Parts: sequence; structure tokens; C-alpha cells
Amino acid sequence: MPDARRTDAVLLLVALVWGSSYLSAQTATAVLPVLVVLFARYALSALACLGLVATDRKSGGWTRDELRIGVPLGVTQAAVLVVETYGVAHTSAANAGLIISLTIVITPLLDRTGRHGGLPLSFYAAAGVCLLAVGLLMSGNGFHAPRLGDLLMLAAALIRAVHVALVGRLTVNRAIRPLRLTTVQTLVGSALFLLPASGELSTLAHIGAAGWAQLLYLALFCSVFAFLAQTWAVQRTSASRASLLLGTEPIWAAAVGIALAGDHFTPVTALGATLLVTGTYWGQAVERAHRANAPSGARGAARPATADPHLKDNLVSQALPAERQHTEEARRPA
Repeated sequence: MPDARRTDAVLLLVALVWGSSYLSAQTATAVLPVLVVLFARYALSALACLGLVATDRKSGGWTRDELRIGVPLGVTQAAVLVVETYGVAHTSAANAGLIISLTIVITPLLDRTGRHGGLPLSFYAAAGVCLLAVGLLMSGNGFHAPRLGDLLMLAAALIRAVHVALVGRLTVNRAIRPLRLTTVQTLVGSALFLLPASGELSTLAHIGAAGWAQLLYLALFCSVFAFLAQTWAVQRTSASRASLLLGTEPIWAAAVGIALAGDHFTPVTALGATLLVTGTYWGQAVERAHRANAPSGARGAARPATADPHLKDNLVSQALPAERQHTEEARRPA
């Protein structure tokens, strides 16, 4: 397989894994308390990340920036996951994956890094299409009060946009290795959820092999594998192409929800799904073109300075959506 096709295949696999994470989280929260799911996911991811760091002895220890920045990002990432996981427990996996993709158009409204001037009107038009789409998705079979899960996923999209914008702001012009930063974030998340989940950790002993399989899938595939595969692929393609392929996450989320969870799309929700995917792609294209046309000084400010060959573009690898890092991160993951 040619290198370009192999890279595209890896990015599509990451988008598929991230898209399937909503159904996995929904299945896990059906047999375990949400806080236990979050702690187990973070703890398993942290153990895997620490193992990978231990094998990479040539890179040395953590830098001050990695520790100082990883802690607040770990807190904001945990906030994303707790709202997202509660949300997916109260809505369909398809709706969860579609609504969270609003992060793509919300983030540029918050992130001023590397952008010159205000966004063009066409971006706000794309955002308006997305808002209309969310209204259709929430309406289901007819217009009614939004479901709790849909509102929580909308809140998760807003918080994730804040997290991604914060990633861009804090990592600019700093030599930060993604794996080390991710490890710090997973350790912070594990610590944050340990005490709240401690009273119900005994439930882990009764979930059986299927429950543990869901937790391992969320931690090792939706978080650690997806993050590393994303970083590998972003080094071998353009940011635009990577963003386009990872942006298929909501499509995969809807497909997985329909195929495996029995989610049903009425004509209204199908229209909402179509408009949301169209609006997010449109908004993403407008923002990317606006950033590319910015003065050279503004564009340069967005790229972190680093001598680490594994950090071709740390900001891009952190902020690409369907990235989404579930380390978190989480979706778009630890």
C-alpha cells in the first residue's frame, strides 16, 4: 500500500475508533456508574502511557513546561469527559457523536492564536447551519423540550472548544512532547476521579469480561492508540488532509449507533445530521482558508517552537477534531 493511502487509512481508522467511543461509553455506563467508568478509563490510559514513556529512555524526563501545562489541561480535559460521558448516557450514540462535532466551529470563535482579524461572515453562516442542525437533532420525531443528554453533549462541545483553545494558547512556542503531555493529563484525570469514584469501585468486580472489554477499548484504543496513530499520521500528511479525514468522526458515530445500537433516524434527524456534517466541514474550510491567508507573522505565531521530530505540529495534533484527544481528548479521549 502506498504511503499516502496508508496514512489516510490510519486517519480514517482513528476517526472510526473515536466515532465508536460514544457507543462504548454508553454501553459501559449502562453497567457501571459514570464516575467509575471515567476513573477506570483514565487509570488504564495512564498505565499504558507510563509504560510507553518507560520504553522511551532516550527522550529524558519531563520538562517543566510539560508538567506545568499538563496539569491545567488535565483538569479541563477531565471536565470535557465528565460532561460528555454523562451526556452519552442520556442520549443516542449517534446524536452524541454529531453534537460534539460542534467543537469544530466553536473553537475558532475562542482561539485567537495565529489568526489575523475577525472571521469572515461565511464562517458565521456555517455556524448558523450547525445550530439549526442541532435543533433538528434534538427535536427527534417532533419539536419538544431538548433531552438532557443532548444538552449535556452541547455543553461538552463548548467545554471541549475551551480546552482546545487553551491547548493552542499554552503550547505556542514551547517544546512539548505529545506523549509526555498526554501522560500528565491522564495522571491528573486519574487523581481527580479517584476520590469521587472510590465509594463505588467495588462495582468493577462484577462487570465481567464484556464490561472490562469496553473499558479497555475506551482506554487503550479510543485514547492511547488513537492519539499515537493520529500523531504518526499527522507527521506524514498535510494538516488540511488530516483534518478532513478526522472530521469524518460524526459520520462514523452515526453509522456505529445505527448499525450496532439500533439508533433510528427520522427524516427530521437525518436532515439535522446532514446539515451538521455539512456545516462543520464548511466552517472548518472557511477557518482554515482564513488562517492560511493571514499575514506571515500571525501564521507563524500559531506554530510551537520545538526541536523534537515527533512534534511536527503539536497544535494541529492537539486540536484536530475527530482528536480529538481523549487523553481525551476527550472525542472527540484518556
